[in-house]
Amino acid sequence: MTDVAIRAVGLRKSYGRVRALRGVDLEVGRGEIFGFLGPNGAGKTTTLRCMLDLIRPDGGTIEVLGLNPQKEPVAARARMGYLPGELRLDETMTVVGQLRFLSQLRGKRLDEPYVRTLAERLDLDLKFPTRNLSKGNKQKVGVVQALMHRPELLVLDEPTFGLDPLIQREVLRLLKEAREAGTTVFFSSHILSEVEEIAERVAIIRLGVVVEVSEIAGLLRRSLRRVHIRLRQPADAAPLRTVSGVRSLQQDGATVHIEIEGEMEALIRALATLPVRDLETERPTLEEIFMAYYETAPKEGG
Repeated sequence: MTDVAIRAVGLRKSYGRVRALRGVDLEVGRGEIFGFLGPNGAGKTTTLRCMLDLIRPDGGTIEVLGLNPQKEPVAARARMGYLPGELRLDETMTVVGQLRFLSQLRGKRLDEPYVRTLAERLDLDLKFPTRNLSKGNKQKVGVVQALMHRPELLVLDEPTFGLDPLIQREVLRLLKEAREAGTTVFFSSHILSEVEEIAERVAIIRLGVVVEVSEIAGLLRRSLRRVHIRLRQPADAAPLRTVSGVRSLQQDGATVHIEIEGEMEALIRALATLPVRDLETERPTLEEIFMAYYETAPKEGG
């Protein structure tokens, strides 16, 4: 058995003149929670749909759980749980009827005790008619149907979209538990705080190309850190500009503000020459790092 759950090499897809994927390279290990980040139109959903053979790429290759989803789509999907960004439900059924139907499509009987447990944790009424569900409750049905057969791989497009904060937290707990049971979790999200909380690694996609793959901790560690220094009395801090990693320095009397990249050891040694009263460091959030990739992004065709 390969240790790779998802592998894409040079994946390309166009919709007419719009190039959605321009050569996506991606590798996700088995048993990890992997976040897939990018704004609308970056290529996230297109990549996910290629994994399930819901659309066919124009070029490149993709492998899921050791299978080619284009050649073995039924076998690949049987081992996956998928939550699309826009879930369509049969409005003639109740929630439990919808879940039984989806289970039958997989050739299995519904594990009703497990489904009841999932529904209780998400505060979902299984007897409720699907046509009367709110957007948030429809999303809960989507989460349950993705998890209910305990798949080897979860592919989730914005899994907490439309849910209230308490249910969002419960969904994140369910994903952590799935990972502890050996499931690989691959999910896209605009809620970067939740990605930072549960993902081990992330990929950032921009204009159809993966521009960064990194562990969360490594991404935060490599980014600029803000350092706020208060001196006992005003002193010239200008020499700190030459310290390795310092990108900017501003001084207002006895207060100094520095942005530094990488390790702080050299800066701490240099601060020994100043009358430091207090020092605070501030790490950027994942959202700030993410936005740094997009604030100067070229337009399509630029």
